[in-house]
Amino acid sequence: MKALKNIFFVSILAITISSCKNETQPEVKTVEVEVSEKDVAHTLDPNATYVKVEFGIEGMTCAMGCAKTIEKKMAKMEGVKSAKVDFDSRLAMVEYDEAKVTPKSLEEAVSKVADIYKVKDIHKVEDFGLGKKACDADCKKECCANKSEAEKKACKADCKKECCTKEKKAE
Repeated sequence: MKALKNIFFVSILAITISSCKNETQPEVKTVEVEVSEKDVAHTLDPNATYVKVEFGIEGMTCAMGCAKTIEKKMAKMEGVKSAKVDFDSRLAMVEYDEAKVTPKSLEEAVSKVADIYKVKDIHKVEDFGLGKKACDADCKKECCANKSEAEKKACKADCKKECCTKEKKAE
């Protein structure tokens, strides 16, 4: 029995010693990966006129399945510089070359993802307004009801609805 323990101990020790490498340099393996043309980002024309648009998308039910799918579909379009879809605000922001892409083609791209997605209120913008907060329809600023005066002013400054901008000009 003692001999069996010694053989077992010696074999474990031999396996451990032989499996450990004493090299200080890591082993480097080169793996070749095939890259298709559609994986390579298409080049953008530096002389093109890029336009920024925002529009609402109705029919989205989830951030990963809906919003990301629509975002990827628009981003792959030739002439699109950037595309971002915000699920929480149901807002898409796209910057594109107006010689290659039209608002109609963006709308078609969204509807090709699924028939339930509908584009609404597409308009050109100078800067994307993702940080803007929407006020209620009657502009009573309920979104600012339980906030300090400084927070109320910040809320009012972020509001992008027409009724709120008229109110700002009046002050």
